[in-house]
Amino acid sequence: MPATAGKIVAGVDGSEPSVAALRWAVRQAELTGGSVHAVIAWQFPLTTSGFSWVPTPAFDDVDYADLAAKALGTVVEQVSTTATISQQVLEGDAAGVLLDAAADAELLVVGNRGHGAFADALLGSVSERCTRHAQCPVVVVHAPK
Repeated sequence: MPATAGKIVAGVDGSEPSVAALRWAVRQAELTGGSVHAVIAWQFPLTTSGFSWVPTPAFDDVDYADLAAKALGTVVEQVSTTATISQQVLEGDAAGVLLDAAADAELLVVGNRGHGAFADALLGSVSERCTRHAQCPVVVVHAPK
């Protein structure tokens, strides 16, 4: 798919690195005249079933898509700007969702690590997968210390 002129996809999960990534994406869009497309992914919690982990849609009465949308909205509000930021909430694993969203983008921007199980890793699994498989350039942003 050809790149959409100026489309910058920013992965958001509510973590400080993802807030920094969205800020970076907005600054880039302001410099280049591009547009920012903030994306958050959500999944049902996993539970064990025998010897494997399986999604549990009927786990409880929590609306995970709504929680994700609220988290995304909160981050977008934190990044005050004159730029328009479109928001999208998608079900699926974070890396897969971001790679799909960036298929027609000129740039994908992600934080160096988010809310994963290995939060102390130098480069998170989502950012690492995005840098390996994206069809566009990827910027990995570290949160300010």
